[in-house]
Amino acid sequence: MSRAFVREQDGAELEELPDRLISEHPNLVTAEGLAQIEAEVERLTAAHAAARASEDRAQIAATARDLRYWSARRQTAEVVRRAGDAGEVHFGSTVTIERADGRRQTFRIVGEDEANPSKGSVPYVSPLARALSGKTVGDVVRVGSDEVEILEIV
Repeated sequence: MSRAFVREQDGAELEELPDRLISEHPNLVTAEGLAQIEAEVERLTAAHAAARASEDRAQIAATARDLRYWSARRQTAEVVRRAGDAGEVHFGSTVTIERADGRRQTFRIVGEDEANPSKGSVPYVSPLARALSGKTVGDVVRVGSDEVEILEIV
């Protein structure tokens, strides 16, 4: 076994996993996104303590890595309050669009860690969110090879 990532901790040898990559973009979050980050830090803190108690080296390494990631994300989180003006698309907006083929989609623009396209949220750094930012109802925007029309902004 390679000893490249082995370190001494509390008298036991632990393999340290490489850190998860952290985005170069500002860590903008909604209030809900910050709550999700804080819940993940709490969950991982408990999981890490349990792994240490059971002396599960693999689990200790995995939870330590994830705890470092989520702690860094909590520390750098910038909560963006919803703007009172729903007249244009911005961070936190819920937007309904119609694609050229007639499909309608509704999604919310959120932070990177809280985005889940299958549940209707996209990160503010996505090409779609960037293309729609600052636009208003009725605007037609090119996204990739498709055109979308903004039908509603909440």
